[in-house]
Amino acid sequence: MPGIDGLELCRRIRQKERDRYQYILLLTGKDEKQDVVNGLNAGADDYLTKPFDIGELEARLRAGKRILSLQHELIQAREDLRFQATHDALTGLWSRGATLDLLRSELRRAIRPHTSTGILMVDLDHFKNVNDTYGHLIGDAVLKEASRRIGQAVRSYDFVGRYGGEEFLTILSKCTMADVHTVAERMRCAVADTPISTSAGDINVTVSIGAVVAPANAPDLEMLAVADAALYEAKRSGRNRVVIGKHEDSVPAASEVEKKESLQVKNG
Repeated sequence: MPGIDGLELCRRIRQKERDRYQYILLLTGKDEKQDVVNGLNAGADDYLTKPFDIGELEARLRAGKRILSLQHELIQAREDLRFQATHDALTGLWSRGATLDLLRSELRRAIRPHTSTGILMVDLDHFKNVNDTYGHLIGDAVLKEASRRIGQAVRSYDFVGRYGGEEFLTILSKCTMADVHTVAERMRCAVADTPISTSAGDINVTVSIGAVVAPANAPDLEMLAVADAALYEAKRSGRNRVVIGKHEDSVPAASEVEKKESLQVKNG
């Protein structure tokens, strides 16, 4: 290695920040104790002098592999904990806290380009009836499938979180009023148009959606209140529909879509 020796190479490797640990076995012709100390201080994990025995080299490499395997397990455990802390256990969607954090970040991010953000509150209609009629296991299955359909109805860079119970919060980046209505209607149809298959039979489920188009850096709690008021209006007006609220005066707009409410059961 012209211009650099093994010790300096070790130091440079250790100076770089890496996601995964680099295990270094230093192979050298120097065998003085101070040489060993210098090598380990430079960042080497192990030290082998020439001439070396191939069996010893393989054994030391196996020891290094065990350390890297342990590191992989620790990284995986860390990622699992991070996922559990930010995602809902049942649906796999973002958790309530994580979704609210994403909303605040999205509203701040929209400041420079002066874009608006769509906020959708989605609620499964009469979901309590499903739990009361079929039990919570079937209710969970319905909730999981409905959440999957809701998640597939948005763009890849949008966010969907479980806000609580059978209610979901969706964040749409860089959206106009027309965009919000299109996505919300696509979401409503994704749930309502096809019955959800369960072990108890097919269950028809609908959703009510309240939405608002939030300007950049708008107060997140105020915008959530407008979307929630629009959701209440959608339910009051008959459910299975989309209502877009007005953020100027926090009064819901007239219903954009009206569909006949349905919650029917087909025994399979």
